[in-house]
Amino acid sequence: MNLFFVILTSVILPVFVLLAMGIILHRKFHFDLKTLSKITTYYLLPTTTFVNVYKSNIDGQVLVEVISYQLVLCLILMIICAVASRLLKLDKGMSATLKNSVVLMNSANYGLPVSQLVFQQNPLGMTIQIIVTIIQNFVTYTYGLLNSVSVNYHGRQALQVLFKMPMLYALIAGVLLQTLSVEIPIVLWNPLESVANAFIAMALLVLGAQVAYIQMTKINKILVLSCIGRLVLAPTIALALIFLFGLEGTVAQALFIASSFPSSRNSAQFALEFNNNPELAAQTVLVTTLLSAITVTTVVFIAQLIF
Repeated sequence: MNLFFVILTSVILPVFVLLAMGIILHRKFHFDLKTLSKITTYYLLPTTTFVNVYKSNIDGQVLVEVISYQLVLCLILMIICAVASRLLKLDKGMSATLKNSVVLMNSANYGLPVSQLVFQQNPLGMTIQIIVTIIQNFVTYTYGLLNSVSVNYHGRQALQVLFKMPMLYALIAGVLLQTLSVEIPIVLWNPLESVANAFIAMALLVLGAQVAYIQMTKINKILVLSCIGRLVLAPTIALALIFLFGLEGTVAQALFIASSFPSSRNSAQFALEFNNNPELAAQTVLVTTLLSAITVTTVVFIAQLIF
C-alpha cells in the first residue's frame, strides 16, 4: 500500500499538475494548438529523442534479450489490433487511433520515473527501461507515425511525409554518435539538454490544452478497447512472453513493469498533428493515465512477488 501512494504522489500527481496547467492556460488564453503541435513535433520531440539515445549506455547481452522480447511483444499487439480493427469494421482513422493507443506506450516521461523509483537500488532495471524507451521511440516514429499519416496520405505520399519527420533522423543520429563514441561539444550539448528538459512540461501542457474542452458525455467503444488493450492485455501478453523467453530476476521484473504503462502522449500528438480523431486520442491518453495509478501499482506488486 505504501508503494501505491509513493507512485501516486511522486509520478502520477506531478503529471496531472502539468496537465491541469495546460487546461487552465488554454481555457484562459485559447492557444493555437496547431502551433504548439509544430513546436513539439519538429523541435522538442527530435531533440529529446536524440539526447535520450545518445546518453544511453547499453550492455550487449541485455540489449539482445530486451530487443528480441520487445519486438515480439509489439508485433503481437500490432496483429491483435489489426484483427480487431477488421472485425469491428473500423475506418482508417479509428483503426489508427486504436492501434497507436495500444501499441505505443508512455515509456519516457511516465515509464522512466516509475522505473527509477522501483529500481533505485538496482541500476540494471533503469537501464532496461531506457532500452525499452529507445525501442518505443523507433516503433513510435515508424509504425505509429505511418499509421497517422496514412489516414490522410496514401502509399508513396505517406512515406514521403514519414521521411520528412525529424524524429527519425534524430534517432539515427543518436545511435550513430553513441555507437562511435563521438563527443558533442559543450556549446551544443548544453542547449540540447535544455530543450530535452523542457519536453515533458511542454508536452503535457499541450496534452492538457487538447483535453481542456473535452466532455465525456458517453463512453466510446474504441476508448474502452484501448484502455483494456494497453492496461490489461499488454501486461498479460508480456508476462506470457517473459516465461516463454525464460527471463528471470531484474530483467523479467523490469520488462513486465515496462509493459504496463499508459498510452503514449505521442499518439495524441500525432492525432493532433494529422487531424485524426484528436479528441478521442487525447481522451485515451488521459483515461489510461488515470487508470494506470491502479494497474501499474498492481503490476509492480506482481513483478516483485513472482520474480
